[in-house]
Amino acid sequence: MGHEAFVPTERWGADLYGDPCAGCGYAWSVTATEAVRIVDGLPARFRALLDQCTGGERHPDLAWGPVGYVCHVADNLRAWAEGLGAGLQLSARVPVPGYEPDLLAKARRYDRITPEAALWSLAGAAAAWCDVVPRAVADNVVLWHAARGEQRAEDVARNNAHDASHHLWDIRRIMRAAG
Repeated sequence: MGHEAFVPTERWGADLYGDPCAGCGYAWSVTATEAVRIVDGLPARFRALLDQCTGGERHPDLAWGPVGYVCHVADNLRAWAEGLGAGLQLSARVPVPGYEPDLLAKARRYDRITPEAALWSLAGAAAAWCDVVPRAVADNVVLWHAARGEQRAEDVARNNAHDASHHLWDIRRIMRAAG
C-alpha cells in the first residue's frame, strides 16, 4: 500500500496527553489485557457518575455534558471494535477512517439522548469491544488509520481505554463545576 513513507497528521496517545496523562492520570504502560479490564468496568463507572447528574450540567471549557461524553465513549468503542472485527475477518491491514467527534455528536443529537439510552449504548459497545480486542491482539490485527497510520490492536486497546478514562475525568470536572 505504500505506507512506509506515511507521516501521521494527528498526534495521539502519550505524545498528545503525556505519560501519565496530564489530565486523568492514565498510564500508557497498561497492557492490552489491563485495557480490556478498564473498558469492561466502564458501564458501572459511568452509571455511578450519571446517577448524580440532572442532565443539564456543563463545564465552561467542555463542549458536551455528561450524557454527551457517555455517547461519545460508546460511539468510539463501537467504531474501533468494528475496525478490529473487520481485521479479524479479513486477516489483513484494514483501513479505518478518522471521524470528527463534534460532527457525530451533532448528527446523533447527543444533547437529546437520555442517560438511560446512553448507558445502554455504552454497555453494548463495551461488551462488543471487550469481545473483539483480545482476539485481535492474539491475531496481531493491524489497522491503518487515516491520520495516525499503523494502529496495532494493542495500540487501539490502550488508546480506547485512555479515551474512556479521560472522559470519566471530564464528567467529574463537569460535576465539580456544576457544584
